[in-house]
Amino acid sequence: MEDKPVLLTKDGLKHLEEELKELVSVRRTEVAERIRHARDFGDISENAEYTEAKNEQSLVEGRIMTLEAMLRNAALIEDEERQKGVASVGARVKVRSTDGDESYEIVGAAEADPVHGRISNESPLGRALLGHRAGEEVEWSSPMGTSRVKIVSVN
Repeated sequence: MEDKPVLLTKDGLKHLEEELKELVSVRRTEVAERIRHARDFGDISENAEYTEAKNEQSLVEGRIMTLEAMLRNAALIEDEERQKGVASVGARVKVRSTDGDESYEIVGAAEADPVHGRISNESPLGRALLGHRAGEEVEWSSPMGTSRVKIVSVN
């Protein structure tokens, strides 16, 4: 079964590559050293430090596998491919609601960081904005009910 494409900006791709490099070249070695050091304490069946190091190793290896799969299926978002003035993946969209103005960059799910204004194209608001232009109003469903925003600009 083929994995679905992972939409990434150039910065997102670079960030994931750097994270993978750090995990493989630094963190993996550090965790292996912690395991080896913890083994020196004797019986590993009752060794909390050994258990903790093995759990950390599992998390690091899991993240490495996830990053490798994401990079293998990466689909780079190119600015040249986007239709100007239309909300799409890679676009920065300014919206206005009763709560005021907000600015979002629509990115793939792997790069989503709503706290920093990066929303996924798969999120309810991201999905609602796709394909719309400045001046249009869009409606989307959130856990708090239905919301409306007016698109102020799309870059």
